[in-house]
Amino acid sequence: MKHKGLYFMVALALAGVGVVHAQDNTAASTGSSDSAAAPAWPNGFDDRWYIAPTVGGYFNDSHRHTDSSQIYYGLGFGKFISSNTSIDVFADRTSRDINHNAGTWASNNIGVAARYYFGTDSWRPYVMAGVLGSHHKNPMDSSWDPAAQVGVGIAKAVTDSSDVRLEAGYRYDWDDQSQSTRNGYGDWFLGLSIVSRIGAVPAAPAPVAPAPAPAPAPVQEAPAPQKVVIDLRGVNFKFDFPKKGHVHASEIDKALAVPTSDSVAILDQAVDTLKRYPDVHVTVAGYTDSKGTPAYNQSLSERRAQIVYDYLTSHGIDASRLEGPIGHGEDNPIGDNATDAGRAQNRRVELQVQQ
Repeated sequence: MKHKGLYFMVALALAGVGVVHAQDNTAASTGSSDSAAAPAWPNGFDDRWYIAPTVGGYFNDSHRHTDSSQIYYGLGFGKFISSNTSIDVFADRTSRDINHNAGTWASNNIGVAARYYFGTDSWRPYVMAGVLGSHHKNPMDSSWDPAAQVGVGIAKAVTDSSDVRLEAGYRYDWDDQSQSTRNGYGDWFLGLSIVSRIGAVPAAPAPVAPAPAPAPAPVQEAPAPQKVVIDLRGVNFKFDFPKKGHVHASEIDKALAVPTSDSVAILDQAVDTLKRYPDVHVTVAGYTDSKGTPAYNQSLSERRAQIVYDYLTSHGIDASRLEGPIGHGEDNPIGDNATDAGRAQNRRVELQVQQ
């Protein structure tokens, strides 16, 4: 009976992963003709490997005749295989005291778990299923047995490369050797994991080229001012920068995403364009990604607009030609806020030409 139960849990876990993966592929195929919805990088999601150390509480089946609970700890290693599905290989350990000072009962577990996440916000609930082998060591037995687990949790994005994961689950262990009267044990667990992605944030692909800027030419051949487009795409900001009080033009290098020289070069081109067309007036507008509260993002977008505004005026652009600075918070995203690269595109300032 125990083998039939294990096979059923394995089949259920693998079937769930297969269905989820098929749904993601169908959605990607359906949207492939829409260039505005193109993924931020080739796979459409952050597929970097990550490590996930875990610590939590383990609540034992009363039939074990041990302490009711203790601390467990472990380590996972995995990656996302689609925008909503991750696979982890993990190991964990728990050690419990047997009643009446009869020794200890330790379990060392190695397994694989799949998680399916719902939504695209920085808070993402999920369901989990996994299969594992459990090695028992106690005065009665020292051997391996199969086990399976299911659970629910919620993940919170902290930075572009780290998440916090809180998870509750149930694990059934088909141990029929430790006690002759038992064929298995069902335990509960509650764990906290810190998920840290390995490597640099994947770079966003080059954006679709905007309409070419007017080529240098005699002033009389230049297009009319109302047709000038000043494009600051590529001027992106670090996560949660600039900080309060750090909006002076001289501190702009601290706020811009690496490499800052590329962003500064684009700003200098904008200054040159404004000087060549002195009748052009622009609105300096700042934006953020979707992380954080709306109120905080509104303030952050205003600081981004202010530092670019100060950069323009400090380089010879008269303030009378600039409207703002104003902030739009997380409104009007140009990238997918479900991805690191998309959020990087949304951390921006625009120079909107007044017609």
